[in-house]
Amino acid sequence: MNVDHFSRRMLDWFDHHGRKTLPWQIERTPYRVWVSEIMLQQTQVMTVIPYFNRFMTRFPEVSTLANAELADVTDHWAGLGYYARARHLHRTAKILEQRHQGQFPTNQAEIQSLPGIGRSTAGAILSLGMNQWAAILDGNVKRVLCRFSGIEGWPGQSMIERHLWELSERLTPMVRVADYNQAMMDLGATLCTRAKPRCETCPLAQDCLARGTGRAHLLPTSKPRRDMPCRQRYLLVMQTPNDEIFLETRPPSGIWASLNSLPEFDSLDELRAWCTQKGYATDGISLMPQRRHTFSHYHLDFIPVLCPVKPVNEISENRGNGWYAREDMRSLPAPVKSLLADLESPPVRST
Repeated sequence: MNVDHFSRRMLDWFDHHGRKTLPWQIERTPYRVWVSEIMLQQTQVMTVIPYFNRFMTRFPEVSTLANAELADVTDHWAGLGYYARARHLHRTAKILEQRHQGQFPTNQAEIQSLPGIGRSTAGAILSLGMNQWAAILDGNVKRVLCRFSGIEGWPGQSMIERHLWELSERLTPMVRVADYNQAMMDLGATLCTRAKPRCETCPLAQDCLARGTGRAHLLPTSKPRRDMPCRQRYLLVMQTPNDEIFLETRPPSGIWASLNSLPEFDSLDELRAWCTQKGYATDGISLMPQRRHTFSHYHLDFIPVLCPVKPVNEISENRGNGWYAREDMRSLPAPVKSLLADLESPPVRST
């Protein structure tokens, strides 16, 4: 199949079957495209939609986001994971507001220089947001191209990725570039899926090398597996009879950066020493069953430790510092939010 034939098939399929009513496709702007692309990294469309709508209601334009407090931004991100994305959004909005009058540059290299924006995201902002020619290569497009061209090898490998970029640029048409790029993403998301691809309805099926050789289920080649390390922590849940919970704001970098979370310790001895230093008795502490939260590069196995304390209005040291009623809790990591929601009747064992 030649280049023109490829793009024509994709555009014809898009006209009849492509997605055109996603929230970020309505009143499309570079800003809305950018936010959606960042949210869609490592996250499914149906999960992103309510977050995107809520984010746009609170931060409808670059200036609103730039002038917001980071805590407000992360609060509207809580639950999506990969919180560095929210911090990058905030930093980039400030740069756009300060250096570019709140507008995106029209040069791909300048867009790529902004925090958290890679080559494919920059291409999406240019093509979908500004209707300028630019190729993209997100996970869906990689899968389509690997199968169509029968490319073996993990797409994250630099040599394979370079080949895929060359192919993506060669196939991207000069006309209707926004529709074409959206078509490629839609095809990967709806037909050329990771599992059980629907090859029988694919517009590229006739010339797809993976389908022709019975390898659609084998491509793209999976990332080489490696054992994920595990880290164990103890999370302290100090709770008053009035249901106030003690939370700490995490450091501005690292896991759960700038979010409110439970105090975290390497050992029970360290946890007890911290409580003693702060003046909180540990006689009545109890342990909940261990839980696991998996990040991209390790497992976090954590044991919640319940520590009942006096009501906040009877606590002299650190009075009111870090104590939150449930209705006031904001910017919580997803596993902490889930844990606190389960505290109505937790199974415990005494230490």
